Parts: sequence; structure tokens; C-alpha cells
Amino acid sequence: MAAITVENEARPGSRAVAKYVRSSAYKAREVLDLVRGKPYNEARDILTFSERSVSDTIAKCLDSAAANAEHNNELNGDELFVAACYADEGPTLKRWRPRARGRATRIRKRTCHITMILARYTEEEIEARDNRMALKSSGRRASASEARRRRVEASRQRDAEASQEDTETTQGSEEITEKSEETSDAEVTQGSEEETTHAEQPESNDLEPEPNDPKERES
Repeated sequence: MAAITVENEARPGSRAVAKYVRSSAYKAREVLDLVRGKPYNEARDILTFSERSVSDTIAKCLDSAAANAEHNNELNGDELFVAACYADEGPTLKRWRPRARGRATRIRKRTCHITMILARYTEEEIEARDNRMALKSSGRRASASEARRRRVEASRQRDAEASQEDTETTQGSEEITEKSEETSDAEVTQGSEEETTHAEQPESNDLEPEPNDPKERES
């Protein structure tokens, strides 16, 4: 495990150094580029969700620098940012791997020294950041209330349209029912009148009376 030490150099800020980290400086620099210039809390979140294995060691070094700033300089962690971070080459361990025809290939196990420097924002920067956060939170509240108002208006409009459609449908069904009732009444009245007319007319005998004369019967 890498040892965490504290050094005092000319560059201002609270620092922490992780020496002899079992990772190449190239891989460590790729992670350090993600947190350089970021606020302490944001840099901590970036390292937490990073998939690189060296991120854990860098996160420990970052926490050590923040602890040094809070304990030694009495600074607030929310007001700190990553002022500088870099990785220097460390000693390389030489190992050997056997290859074909009795040969051997060198294995280089590289190490590095990681340095994290945290500094405090100026008063103007802290005030500007607080104003941005307040404006963002107020904007979120305003946007949330505006979105809620639009949803309520849309819901009321949908309810009004639905009630209007129900009213129109009810009126149309009532009109159709009235028309059907009138039509059925007219048909019933017409049928009763026709029956009355047929009843008043005398019944006609379709069969002719048989003649009494036998000659007429033969003819």
C-alpha cells in the first residue's frame, strides 16, 4: 500500500504525496487530468465512480490533503479546490519472463509518486459560486412551479373538453331517441289507421255463386 506523506514546498496550498504507487505515471496522469481544477467534493465524486484502479490511491491522497487543510490551516472542505496535481516517475522494478529458445524478456513494473495540492477559493469566487447556486436553486423552484401550473392548466382543459364531449354525446343520443320515438309513434298511428280502413271496407266474395240451372253448370 502506498505511503501518504506531507511535504512543504514553495507552491502554496495544503498538499499530500503518495509515494511508490504501483502504477505507471501515464495511467495516473489520465485520472489526474479529470480532477485538476475541480472543487474538492466534485473531484471526490469523480474518483469514486472512476473505473481505473489507481483512482482509489488518488482518492486517499486527495482526502489526506483535505484533512491537512482542515487540521493544519483550519480551512473548510467546501471551500477547497484542486489547485495542482501531478504524477512523477518512480523507480522501476525489473523482472524477467522466460521465452522461446532459452531467452528471457524483461518485465518493467513501474511506480510513480502522486502529489495533490488543495487551495482555498478567494472571497470573490466563493461569493460568485454561492450566487450561482442560489440562482440555480431559485430557477429550479421557479421552473418546478411553472411546470406544475402548466400541468394543472392542461388537466383542467382536458377535463373541460371531456365534459363538453360527454354533453354533446348525451344531447345527440337524446335527439336520436326522440326521433326514433316519433318515428315509431307515426308508424304505429299509420298502422292503426290502415287497420281501421280495412275494417270499414266490406268484404268481397271472390267465389261466384253456383248456378241453379244444370245447363249453366255444363257450360
